[in-house]
Amino acid sequence: MATTYLDLTNELLRELNEVTLTTTNFLQAKSVQQHAKDNINRAYFDIINAEPQWPFLSVAESGQTDPMYGNVYVETTAGTRWYELKPSSSSITTDYGSIDWDNFYYTTVGVSGETAPHTAGNLKFTTTEEWKTFYRVSENLDDADAQTFGEPSRVIRSPDSRKFGLSPIPDKTYRVWFFAWNLPTRLSAHSDTLLFPDMYAPVLIAKARYYMWQFKDNPQSAAFALDDYKKGLRSMRSNLIEPVPTYITDDRVRFV
Repeated sequence: MATTYLDLTNELLRELNEVTLTTTNFLQAKSVQQHAKDNINRAYFDIINAEPQWPFLSVAESGQTDPMYGNVYVETTAGTRWYELKPSSSSITTDYGSIDWDNFYYTTVGVSGETAPHTAGNLKFTTTEEWKTFYRVSENLDDADAQTFGEPSRVIRSPDSRKFGLSPIPDKTYRVWFFAWNLPTRLSAHSDTLLFPDMYAPVLIAKARYYMWQFKDNPQSAAFALDDYKKGLRSMRSNLIEPVPTYITDDRVRFV
């Protein structure tokens, strides 16, 4: 059974020898109970912000035919340069939390009406400043000349980071794949659960405990809690971001 917001809050309150909450009075929490709830969320976002590309924030399963494509795609329109990264999003608060700008990829595989031989390639990330300096003038003129449209080779991030641009302007429909990670929301209802595995809940509790001991002006206990959090976060990174093969950490002599 998944650990809930209520479970986390009560575990924190019990560690501090405070009165716990119930499903009935959770939303009416006051004083130290409300402070505990706030610090659960504060610690939750500390973990999220430590690695915006945690695997548990990944938007969806990887590509349809190759797991290295990406986990989301946008289809282009001939003659159009700019595209919303998340067309369904109405504001920056519902956009993706993180984008891997170094791994954009275009292909005609999966595009309606396209058959083999297909076209595909990587898109080189070009900063807005690079694009302004080296490409803006010529490509502004290209915008009015359909003969210059073609297979895209560069991807550009818009100043507000909500769109991507392609250069050259696409001459037809392509699927542009990329890796995206969700922007999580605050825990609110007592039944809300964590996005990451329950085995890492103690990491969150440690950071929340740190904030609570600071609030109670107990620097020694706060320091112990912070140390627990740092150790736990290192473990999360090691296990979830870049697992290290045993042959790298095992220093025994091997004969092959």
